Amino acid sequence: MSDYQEPVTETPAPSPVVEKKKREGKKLTDKQKTELNKHMDKMKKGGMSLTEQRSHRMKMMGQLKKDEKMTVTKAHKNLMK
Repeated sequence: MSDYQEPVTETPAPSPVVEKKKREGKKLTDKQKTELNKHMDKMKKGGMSLTEQRSHRMKMMGQLKKDEKMTVTKAHKNLMK
């Protein structure tokens, strides 16, 4: 029997993971919610498909959450540029 020992290799310590700070979620005002619902009904009657409606609604909500004072009309104009 030999006295050979395998060399011990140290594994480097994992680097600390830095988590990105999440943005604070802003909620829509009641006025924005009612305007958005009316707008989406109008889009539905205009012949927009269900997938288009979902996409459009999410984009509109993103625009509205950026600026509390923004109206649905302004948000729609920004999206349709």
